[in-house]
Amino acid sequence: MNMKTLVQRFVAVLGILAVLGIVGISVTPAAQAQQINPTAQSVTEESLFEALQDDQMVEGRVSIPDGLSSGLIKPGNPSWASTHTGLVRNLSIAAVVGAIVVLTLFYMIRGKIMVDGKMSGIRILRFTAIERFAHWLMAGSFIILALTGLNLVVGRTMILPWLGEGAFSTITIWGKIAHNYVGWAFMLGLTLSFLVWVAHNIPNKVDAEWVAQGGGLLKKGVHPPARKFNAGQKVIFWLTTLGGAALSFTGFMLLFPIVAGTQADWQFYQLIHGIVAAGLSFVIIAHIYIGSIGMEGAFDAMGTGEVDLNWAKEHHSLWVEEVQGKAKSGDSSARGTQPAE
Repeated sequence: MNMKTLVQRFVAVLGILAVLGIVGISVTPAAQAQQINPTAQSVTEESLFEALQDDQMVEGRVSIPDGLSSGLIKPGNPSWASTHTGLVRNLSIAAVVGAIVVLTLFYMIRGKIMVDGKMSGIRILRFTAIERFAHWLMAGSFIILALTGLNLVVGRTMILPWLGEGAFSTITIWGKIAHNYVGWAFMLGLTLSFLVWVAHNIPNKVDAEWVAQGGGLLKKGVHPPARKFNAGQKVIFWLTTLGGAALSFTGFMLLFPIVAGTQADWQFYQLIHGIVAAGLSFVIIAHIYIGSIGMEGAFDAMGTGEVDLNWAKEHHSLWVEEVQGKAKSGDSSARGTQPAE
C-alpha cells in the first residue's frame, strides 16, 4: 500500500469521525430533551392555586423596604378585587346618582327656600376670613379628590369607552398624582375647620326643637330657632369630621403601605377608604345644594362672609340675638359682627 492510499484512507476516517461527532452533538441533546415532560415534572398553575390558601402567596425577593411588593401570585386577590370593584363601585354610583335624584325631587316639590320677608339690605358678618379659608380649602380639595377617586373606581368601565385609551390614560395618571398630593390639603382644611367650629357644633336641646320642626325645610313659613349652626349643619359637621378623619387615616396607609402592615391590612384600608368616600360624597352633594341653589342667600355666608340680617333672623335667630347682644354690651369678641349697611 503506497503512501497516497494511506493518506486517502486517513482523510476518509477523519471525515467519518467528524460526521459522527456533528450528528452526535446535534442528536443527543434532542433525544435527551424528548425524554423530559415539563407538565409532569413541574407545578401547574391550577395545582398551585389549589395548594395555596387565601392568605398565602408566591413571593419573590425585593431590595426596597416595601415587602408587600414581593408578592407575585395570591389566590385571595381576585375575590378582594371583585369586592372592591363591585361593592365600592356600586356604592359610589348609588351615592352620586342617588343624591342627584333625591335633591332634584326635593327641588321640584319644595322649590328654592326663600326669605319670607324682603331682604333688609343690612349685612351681618357670619364667617371670618380664616373660617372661609378653612372651608374652601377643605371643600375645594374634597371635590378634586372625589372626582379623581371616582375615576379610579368607575373610570375603566364608564369613562374609558367614551374618551378612548390615550385620553383616559393621561387623565387617570395626572388624576392619581393630584389625588395623592391634594389629600394633604384636605387634611389641613379638615383640621382648621374642626378647630374653628367644634365649639359651635356641640349638640344641645335647641337642636331637638329644630329637628322636630324639620328645620323649616319641609314647610314654608316655619323657622325653628338655631344658634350659629343648626342641627342639620351639626350633623354635616360631624359626618364630615369623622368621615374626613377616616379618609385621612386610610389614605395615609395607602400612600405608605410599609406602615399599613400586611397586604390584608392594606386591602382593608382601601375598602374602607372607598366606602367612606362614597357615603361622604352623598353628604357633600346635599350640602352643596342647600348652600347654593337650594336656599336664597345661603351662599353669601361662604362667599363674602356676610349675610342679610333678615336671612340670619329666619335661619339662625338665637345666633343673631347673641351677636347683637354682644355688640350692644361692647364685648370685644363681637368686633366686626355688628350689622352694617
